[in-house]
Amino acid sequence: MATQIYKTLDLTLSDGSIIELSPLKIKYLRKLMIVFENVKVARNDIDAIIALTQCARVCMEQFKPEISTSVEVLEDYIDLDAIYKILDIGAGIKIKQDSEETVKDQATKGGSSWEDLDIAKLESEVLLLGIWKNYEELEKSISLPELMGLLTQKRESDYEEKKFFAAIQGIDLDKKVKKTNEWEDLKARVFSKGKAKDSSDIMALQGINAQQAGFGIGMGLDYEEITD
Repeated sequence: MATQIYKTLDLTLSDGSIIELSPLKIKYLRKLMIVFENVKVARNDIDAIIALTQCARVCMEQFKPEISTSVEVLEDYIDLDAIYKILDIGAGIKIKQDSEETVKDQATKGGSSWEDLDIAKLESEVLLLGIWKNYEELEKSISLPELMGLLTQKRESDYEEKKFFAAIQGIDLDKKVKKTNEWEDLKARVFSKGKAKDSSDIMALQGINAQQAGFGIGMGLDYEEITD
């Protein structure tokens, strides 16, 4: 079965053209994180939606640059529902128009997944692969889910290499070294968009984690958030 690191979505604009939405490359995610600060300080839903529209405009710098020049131009091509789809796929910011929660509260919950990460530190580790010349080239090339996927493979490969050389010397590394769950917990928070507390949380079974487990949220398993 083919696996998928992240999901994409075809979005039809008002002029009939179609763009493919996917997670933002880190370069644009950083820009969005700056603009997203305006959502946090929004006084009401109107202010939050205005700030989120600006976030969607940043996303369009990647998806369709010619309509990202201003919010006014952007609004000629998309409606509010499209804005929410762009933010969901592009940055993991989930907003439901029929939710009882405020737009601001919904948005800030989704944004916490990438805000809690030390992206520069994770990039430093991936840069050691020697694929990119510098951080700028790396950030133009990959998205956060791709970064996490690369790190997962690199760390697993590094551990297997250490285990091999240890075995040559008659050492069982699995017994000598207690592997920490810190990395798995970090992946769980990313793939659940900040909802999972650690890797044992059922909310961690999303995205590639669900694919690897053979089931999970979005693969036959759903959930409902219950608020007091």
